[in-house]
Amino acid sequence: MKVVILCGGKGTRLREETEYRPKPMVQIGNKPVLWHIMKTYAHYGFKDFVICLGYKGNMIKEYFLNYEMMNNDFTINLGNKTEVKIHSDHNEHDWTVTLADTGEESQTGARVKKIEKYITDDTFMLTYGDGVSQINIQNLVQFHNSHGRIGTMTGVHPPSRFGEFHLKENQITKFYEKPQASEGMINGGFFVFNKEFFSYLDDQEDCILEKDPLKNLAADGELMLYSNDNFWQCVDTYRELEILNFLWKNNPPWKVWK
Repeated sequence: MKVVILCGGKGTRLREETEYRPKPMVQIGNKPVLWHIMKTYAHYGFKDFVICLGYKGNMIKEYFLNYEMMNNDFTINLGNKTEVKIHSDHNEHDWTVTLADTGEESQTGARVKKIEKYITDDTFMLTYGDGVSQINIQNLVQFHNSHGRIGTMTGVHPPSRFGEFHLKENQITKFYEKPQASEGMINGGFFVFNKEFFSYLDDQEDCILEKDPLKNLAADGELMLYSNDNFWQCVDTYRELEILNFLWKNNPPWKVWK
């Protein structure tokens, strides 16, 4: 099953970073957000990726073209016939990555429609290239296969902007410093779709996944919710990037791989 990752947006709210690079290439630790997302899927056995490119997409192409060199030691013999010996030391040997230009100005729905030709199975997964989560992908797929509808959306609890507390007769009994919100869910990405979903999309630049396509899918009774109560965090602001970098150094909850 292929994993489609939306990596074409401009990320204007993270201008400190995205002025120079696409948002999926912003780093947590010394690795791009995109790498963290792909490692999560790969941990559960899903290693065939389709990357939807747009804004500064060439930087993502260059990252994967140079992946072996940048993630391994190597020996190079200089001369008329330059030879390079790579001393392989990473764990991504069996990944397949398709890099597809989907237009710099395309909206999310149009980007998905434009990669339809690369989806050869009856089912595919889809997510955004700017968020990490502690999510069991195998359970998500099993849930999708169990209900027989066209689409599954993952619902998550957004991080709270402020500390939360439990109250009993004006006494605070528990306090949590900026936890995941305990009530309410939002779209956390991590979708699974049957190929029939492509009929809800078109390749016009203004086709937005989160508007008519998902609304119409829900109206037709073909969209189910997979609830994920575990950690989830997108990277929309520099402050959120700082939080994820702090967590990366201190037992990151989304790191399920070894």
